[in-house]
Amino acid sequence: MTDIIEKPLHSEISNSSYSTRPNDMTVLGVVDFADCDQCSPYPNRWSSIRERISAPAAEFMGAFILCLLGCGGNCQANLSANKSVSASPAGNVVTSNLSWAIGLSLGVWISVNHSGGHLNPAVTIAFATVRGFPWKKVPIYLLAQLLGALCGASVVYATYFNAITIVEGGSDIRTIAVSGNLFGTYAADYLPSVSAFFAEFIGSAMLITGIFMLTDTRNGPLPPGVLPVGIFLLLLGIGSALGMDTGAALNPARDLGPRILTAMVGYGSAVFNFRNQYWLWCPILGPIFGMVVAAFFYDAMLYRGSESITNRPSEETERHHLHSCARTKRNGVAGIV
Repeated sequence: MTDIIEKPLHSEISNSSYSTRPNDMTVLGVVDFADCDQCSPYPNRWSSIRERISAPAAEFMGAFILCLLGCGGNCQANLSANKSVSASPAGNVVTSNLSWAIGLSLGVWISVNHSGGHLNPAVTIAFATVRGFPWKKVPIYLLAQLLGALCGASVVYATYFNAITIVEGGSDIRTIAVSGNLFGTYAADYLPSVSAFFAEFIGSAMLITGIFMLTDTRNGPLPPGVLPVGIFLLLLGIGSALGMDTGAALNPARDLGPRILTAMVGYGSAVFNFRNQYWLWCPILGPIFGMVVAAFFYDAMLYRGSESITNRPSEETERHHLHSCARTKRNGVAGIV
């Protein structure tokens, strides 16, 4: 076939009288490696390895960005309010909410084409439960998200270490009320435990509903690059409307990663003993239950995509489908003959 350009052997190129300058490559009939249909998709060993780790790496990087900007926004807004740190505040609740929204938007942007841009164990579990995401991938996704959040918060803590020490009153003093709550989430003192769980449940349900809404092509396919903008507006709205009671964790990794960090750097076991293991039943179980329930509801009521478990054909429908396909195939063969 004259329209197929084969990649010449290395020996043929090296023995040719032509040099390997870019203009001469056209003369040799050599196409770019990425455009060669008959070549291996992996130009070297690392590219093959990257193919296997790109999804968890993307989840790690996305969660890292989320907590780097989110926890950083919390620290800047709150620590700068202390006169010993800054002459004037360098942020407030608005800038804090913006930091989290921008962090999630950029995290999704960097990861969505490689891993789906979950960045959230509750999102991953909801997709596995309702949308057919492979359960075998769930553990590595969750681990990558947790490590990314932990590392992002660690960088923020190192950045603001001196300011935290000034506000706390010493490098050996670390308390939840002063600076620990800038990393993990804690319910307000006035809030009953049931209300705290409900706040995380509702906020997380709204988050997964918004994600499904934005990615549902029946609502109108989004132009390339618009999804992160929609995610930004979604989280900004949730944080601004529902963040007062619990800090709107909405993400088990976003809370547990920074919480582990605080336990490691001097805040002690108090970060896990708060309100009888609040860390487990509110910022972890609350988002998971909220997202799974909301995902089921959205798909049962609105979604028609074949990947949802609510749209899987019954056995009778499947048999009828196979029978129809077989009959169509027979008729097609008969028509050709």
